[in-house]
Amino acid sequence: MLVLDRAGRRILISADAYSLEIGDAPDNRRHAPYARLCDADGRIWSDLSLLSSVHSTSGSDETYRIEGISAHELTEDGSAAIELRVDAVSSLWPSRTVVLRCLPDRIELRTEITGSGPIDTVTLLGGRGAMPDAASGEFRSEIGFAGLLAPAATEPVQFVRPAVSAASLAVVGDADPGRLNAVFSPPPLAYGFSREAAVDPTTPPDGDWLAAWLRSPVEELGFTAFRYLPLDGGFQLQLDYEGHTVADGAWVSPTLVIMPVATGWTVLDEYRDDLVTHGFAPLGPTGERHAWWSEPIFCGWGAQCARSAAANRSAENALAADLSAPVFDPADPFDELLAPVHSRVEVEEDLRAPAFARADVYDQLLSRLSDHGIEPGTIVIDDRWQSSYGTGEVDTDHWPDLRGWIDARHAEGRKVLLWWKAWDPEGVPAEECVRNAIGEPVSVDAGSAAYRARLSAIVEHLLSPEGLDADGFKIDFTQRGPSGRSLTGTPGVWGIAALHLLLRTIADAARATKPDALLIAHAVHPSFADICDMVRLNDVSKQDAHGRPVPVIDQLAMRHGVATRALPHHLVDTDQWPMPNRAEWLAYSEAQPGFGVPALYYVESMDRTGEVIGSEDLHRVAASWQRYRDGIR
Repeated sequence: MLVLDRAGRRILISADAYSLEIGDAPDNRRHAPYARLCDADGRIWSDLSLLSSVHSTSGSDETYRIEGISAHELTEDGSAAIELRVDAVSSLWPSRTVVLRCLPDRIELRTEITGSGPIDTVTLLGGRGAMPDAASGEFRSEIGFAGLLAPAATEPVQFVRPAVSAASLAVVGDADPGRLNAVFSPPPLAYGFSREAAVDPTTPPDGDWLAAWLRSPVEELGFTAFRYLPLDGGFQLQLDYEGHTVADGAWVSPTLVIMPVATGWTVLDEYRDDLVTHGFAPLGPTGERHAWWSEPIFCGWGAQCARSAAANRSAENALAADLSAPVFDPADPFDELLAPVHSRVEVEEDLRAPAFARADVYDQLLSRLSDHGIEPGTIVIDDRWQSSYGTGEVDTDHWPDLRGWIDARHAEGRKVLLWWKAWDPEGVPAEECVRNAIGEPVSVDAGSAAYRARLSAIVEHLLSPEGLDADGFKIDFTQRGPSGRSLTGTPGVWGIAALHLLLRTIADAARATKPDALLIAHAVHPSFADICDMVRLNDVSKQDAHGRPVPVIDQLAMRHGVATRALPHHLVDTDQWPMPNRAEWLAYSEAQPGFGVPALYYVESMDRTGEVIGSEDLHRVAASWQRYRDGIR
């Protein structure tokens, strides 16, 4: 059912799943316009603002008045629809129109402008105005719901949160305060609004939900963040283009799809289905799934961190006791393992975790695992085996013969992945980088043909029999893409679209060099389905917004739920770092086979607590891996 009624001074659109009512009296055009969105039972979801703004780096886009509100019925591909158009007088663009295409089960909203200029930020469901009725400033849609679902891995953990809490779905961030929301980079670009308030930060509440997601080809996702911005009882949605997308005569925003759904998880199911249906997301990974990809993984990062923590504790204790005393302590159960760094000179040098990415350390770790019946099928050499992040050149002090080391693992029937730090410009010529206003490289430039050729050659060398003959990559730091209005790079290549181009380059080169190469990434977005084979759940967070610890298994289940709905045909790397303590690490280890491919990070001790990992602990991990292998064979 879809009915258009122009009774009185209103436009009423009635559909199977919702109703939309807009005042259309001539006097109303002096005011900021709203559309009341209700569910099928007449309960209000929101008074949606029909303003928008397309700000430019050259000025603010403000609405001066509404020129017209029109509605008409149309038929597309045999289906009925109603199109609502809200034409506004803009301070910046010759024309700006908010278009709502109403279908029986959903509303599709976009903003159209004419004119030319660089786009800075775009606001949907609200914007700036200076209206004839003397109301000016920011206008927002009403928050008529209690909870918000934001499918990002954040610190604090807030997969579901109060509707008055802001959220960002982004590809720019790190572990600094307020920036961890881009661990999934990109995450699904979809929000969910619930009638019920969130009780548990990892579990969507029951009851009705309203979904709002972005539909667009990935090549047109030239923004770095999709933000939910609440203030008191109102909200806007914002896209950050940062001046790197240019309107050339005309421009249309991504489509915002608004749809009532049954559950919080259904938000992500419907979102992915919509992108696939419109040809904006592949059905699944490219090519064949190879059996070895499902083998349990050992990644050395957690063990490197544990060694670093132990070495630093030992160094601090010795220095506090006697600056002239040797650091080596025969009573310390790890001193024998840490002896290579326990000279006075080396204590004064860098004891961070990357310093332990060494052939001798990995040999010791793998030997300890083998002694306890743990035989990983895949080994990830983590940060940092490179002498330079951007070039892929091997640190021969740490890995005197990395090719020989990989050959030895192959002879054992194992595969070896190399950790790759995306975006890092270290060692890359400045002309192939995004640069700041004083000419310094900030990141590699995904739009640079010269850099993409360089990256393809690096990948070929690392994977080919003539090079290192590695078997694939664990691609990390995809959230370290460039962000800033003052930065310069290849025009028009920015944000999510730039990240896709970067990963596309790695994937094409890897598959051309070694057809069974395994690519692991944390790009948890349906449009990225063809640039990786396995999606990783990434670093575990600590606590919720109230400072309460969030069990790591709850986080595992939540992230698995997001990843498998965005990329349902991908393998899942369950990750395992950092763990709060030994007990939760063991629980996580034994739960991993139920959520994907087990990944072991800890071998000797825990980095945060210093707790020793004993033989019984490792035997439990071995038994868990055996059950997993029995299940996949």
